[in-house]
Amino acid sequence: MERQILHVDVNNAFLSWTAIDMLKKGHPIDIRTIPSIIGGDEERRSGIVLAKSQIAKKFGIITGEPIYFARKKCNKLEVYSGDFEVFKKYSNALYNLFLEYTDKIERFSIDECFLDLTNFLQGRKLIDIAKEINSRVENELGFTVNVGVSSNKLLAKMASDFEKPNKVHTLYEYEIEDKMWPLPVSELFMIGKKTVPKLHNLRIKTIGDLAKTDKEFLIKRFGKHGNLMWNYANGIDEDEVNSKVELPKSIGNSVTLPQDVKNIDDIYKIVIALCEQVSYRLRKYNLVANTVNVQLRTKDFVDYSHQKALKFSTSSTKEIIETAKQIVLEMYKNESIRLIGVRVDNLENKDEVQLSIFANDLKQDKLDTVLDSLKLKYGYNSITRAGELDIKDIVKEKKMK
Repeated sequence: MERQILHVDVNNAFLSWTAIDMLKKGHPIDIRTIPSIIGGDEERRSGIVLAKSQIAKKFGIITGEPIYFARKKCNKLEVYSGDFEVFKKYSNALYNLFLEYTDKIERFSIDECFLDLTNFLQGRKLIDIAKEINSRVENELGFTVNVGVSSNKLLAKMASDFEKPNKVHTLYEYEIEDKMWPLPVSELFMIGKKTVPKLHNLRIKTIGDLAKTDKEFLIKRFGKHGNLMWNYANGIDEDEVNSKVELPKSIGNSVTLPQDVKNIDDIYKIVIALCEQVSYRLRKYNLVANTVNVQLRTKDFVDYSHQKALKFSTSSTKEIIETAKQIVLEMYKNESIRLIGVRVDNLENKDEVQLSIFANDLKQDKLDTVLDSLKLKYGYNSITRAGELDIKDIVKEKKMK
């Protein structure tokens, strides 16, 4: 039986979702209709373009460039901060809409999903369902999507990248030669920027050129990736839609500081806040960690990264903080620091691990559980442990000195 696959990709997700949320809160302007971008905090030196309006795009503004350069291209550019909670809300609303059609859904990213409707057509045509989803998203959720229609994931994703926005496109095997092969080879999924010039040097300029190149030659030149590129260029993809949620192999968080810090007490405060975030996510996934890693980046962009094994598998904020602080004490060289990161590795499912008797600190476990429930109910920053500060508060405190 031929598979029935859709790939749904939100058009300009971060900016669209921000625009809708602002309009619902009474903002007088739809920021999608003006030169606007969603960007990181310029004051925190993380100011890059995350998303742009169609009008901003006409000024040559591109995703990933520093906001500083974007402003030079358009002096009327409006910059808005992104809110992950808003993004998550609309991403979940989209997912819930998909559940009305199938339960075989793979979240490829926060703004795109694969849907397998092979056993869920109920006598309907896949193209009709694709058009219905496209229409419902716009009318019910307020933003637009592109929908790719095909018999495998690769072709469905390629189809969704055709003309935008708010379109439905098919790309079946019999359409590959006309619709996909004329495209630049850089447009093929899984071909990175570093690979493109190498292919150009081999006079492979289009996807069709790649498809017609000898497969064994590509494997000899690029290894396993050569095999993958040839298969994709010919529309071959046996990958299944994976509806299972894969647990992370590591969990981490880092912060680029608005100004360098040198006082070890300030570094400790930031490490504590990062540990709080990391351990909260551990418990959210019902995982325990076995290793803690701390990264420090100096003002001269020199990176130090040390790790230490935990005494036992744990998700305890207290244990992770104590281990992270030990690492800082051992590795810090009294230099000015511009970035701090904390990561936990070697994760395991808590239910499948025989926890050490020494980890059975019921009082600490109860404290973590209570604080997690309060954060879930009243917001992440609603409560912190004694002596802790949110990273934003640390930044403010630092600025006042």
